[in-house]
Amino acid sequence: MTEAMSATKVEMSDRLPPRERIIAAARELFYRHGIRAVGVDAIAEAAGTNKMTLYRHFESKDALVAEYLRGLASEKDDAWAALQAAHPDDPRARLDAWLVEAASHVSDPKSRGCALANAAVELPEKGHPARCVIEQCKQEFRENLERLCRDAGAAQPELLADQLFMLLEGALVCTQATGHEGPARNFIDAGRAIVAAHLGAAVKSV
Repeated sequence: MTEAMSATKVEMSDRLPPRERIIAAARELFYRHGIRAVGVDAIAEAAGTNKMTLYRHFESKDALVAEYLRGLASEKDDAWAALQAAHPDDPRARLDAWLVEAASHVSDPKSRGCALANAAVELPEKGHPARCVIEQCKQEFRENLERLCRDAGAAQPELLADQLFMLLEGALVCTQATGHEGPARNFIDAGRAIVAAHLGAAVKSV
């Protein structure tokens, strides 16, 4: 276990039950070092437990990976709900708030991109239990984005959603290759320009 991985244990709350400590440790280590690079020994040590306890809660590392990704998917659902609550009667403001929120993830210096996209690259096997979690989460994200674009009055909500989806996915990958001062720094301006073009077309078509 590397020094960087060991540091995770210091930040782990002893008040969490073992299962939650294991998931928290796995989340940190998988995101920072990659799923393939992290073994169950490292996760158990970071969680302040042992492999026996880990396997009592998760039948395999693959099952733990799937649970880790389900947690991320649940957080994305919560984020959509928060957007709706913040702008219940103004879908255009909600769409712009989504862009601002997405931009904060793109510009986060601690970000290593999208955890779900990273996992998809590492886990190409269609039979892996985490694959369906990744694919379902991405599909639901795309559907929520299309619904938001439709509510905002876009004439072609499917196309606008696809463009924004690809812009965000590309920006998150771009930061890993060129840094936060590279092309990804223009994410929000590019997103707003795309939205303005679509909403302008929607207004003209009325």
